[in-house]
Amino acid sequence: MSGKNKAAYPLYIILGTLLCLVALSLINNSFSFRNFVTRPLDLLADVRKDTLVSPTEDIDTDNALAATDVPADSATTGTDSIATPAIPDPDHLHNFTTYTGIINYLPPTGADSNAKAGMQHFLMALDELKAKKRKKVRIAYFGDSMIEGDLITEDLRDSLQHLFGGEGVGFVPVTSVVAGFRTTITHTFSKDWKDYSYKQLPPSNLYLGISGHTFVPGEDSWIRYQPVKKRGLNKFDQVSVLYGPVSSGNISVNNKAYALSGQRAVNKLSLQLDSAKQVTIKWAGGSVAPLYGVCFEGDTGVYVDNYSFRGISGIELGKLSGQLLQQMQSEHPYDLIVLHYGANVLWKPELTDYKWYGSPMKKVMDSLRNDLPNTSFLVITTADKSYKKSGTYITAPGVTALVKVQHELAKTHGAAYWNLYAAMGGENSMTRWVEGDPVLANKDYTHFNRQGAARIGALLYKAMMDEYKQLEHE
Repeated sequence: MSGKNKAAYPLYIILGTLLCLVALSLINNSFSFRNFVTRPLDLLADVRKDTLVSPTEDIDTDNALAATDVPADSATTGTDSIATPAIPDPDHLHNFTTYTGIINYLPPTGADSNAKAGMQHFLMALDELKAKKRKKVRIAYFGDSMIEGDLITEDLRDSLQHLFGGEGVGFVPVTSVVAGFRTTITHTFSKDWKDYSYKQLPPSNLYLGISGHTFVPGEDSWIRYQPVKKRGLNKFDQVSVLYGPVSSGNISVNNKAYALSGQRAVNKLSLQLDSAKQVTIKWAGGSVAPLYGVCFEGDTGVYVDNYSFRGISGIELGKLSGQLLQQMQSEHPYDLIVLHYGANVLWKPELTDYKWYGSPMKKVMDSLRNDLPNTSFLVITTADKSYKKSGTYITAPGVTALVKVQHELAKTHGAAYWNLYAAMGGENSMTRWVEGDPVLANKDYTHFNRQGAARIGALLYKAMMDEYKQLEHE
């Protein structure tokens, strides 16, 4: 046996092996056998630099807003087979389960050629408003008890009006179960109004209003609205009464008589009140006149109409008449439709199969897309919801399952998508919002308090403005 010291041999073997592995990492070392393909060995994968787009490179706005997968054979078009860049799929750019910004998707195949990706129409409308090429931009914000009392929408409206102009709270129904809770307008009314709604549909000869309510007056019915001491909400300038078909109804507004007539699903009585400090509307007789609500706006700017309805999931929007929506768009057009639901879908916290929700909601969005063409849609996911398990409040398993369904609804309908669950902090964030300092949510571990709603409104506004800043301004 040789007397040579072999203590260094293991080191030589390890170094030699490393050199071989590094060398293999520099070449394509995968191989295939039938349908089996090996993964390439790359010892340097963790230290390689990814190819990134330079922040100084120009980005095409249409491509940046886009997003469905492009088939592999569509990379070349035309007789000269000139290669064209594929439109990126946002789901390849952002993880929809954790991304806190807004993701925009392309309109579905077969959509109107004028339809634009995600929020693009709305963003362009804001740009036109800023450039004084149009007078108004409107948002219809649909939701459940998360937004009742003008929560979230109040802060979104105020921020948008601060930047783009506008004075007025927008649409207010004839009566409301949360009128005393709302702080953006003082709203009182008589008790003899008949309220038809999603829960008690009107007779076949009446339309259900866009808010989910239609109000029929009694003999002595009245409504009174008063402004509040907040920026942009301290006076009434332009007031519009929205109502359904009527042959000869009569009302008085601040003791001045007006006749209501019109056979359309949506009719509008427009009034210029010039800084009025109160609006009192009284029924003055005639044929039955179904009223929907009253709109308070200025001459220009952004307006956010709050369409809250306690206890619904969003599926109920399918009860709205297509004719009413189309005529609403004619009389009171919207540039963005926001769909913010989830709290009432998560009624069973451990349920994770939401086919019962996704399928009818798809039909609802199909109808809305058809009845409100060339309008942007934004799907906002459920917020976090906690439930008590083994003595501790934790995120309900159904939350992430519902987020996936809502993402799919946005993607397949060419809508914009905002993951509220991720934006507020993701898993167990509701517990932190309820138990933190400051307290931002209620002890039901589901609903935001006013301070928490203000924070959500600010987060949504920031996400919108991050998208707006990407527009190319001339």
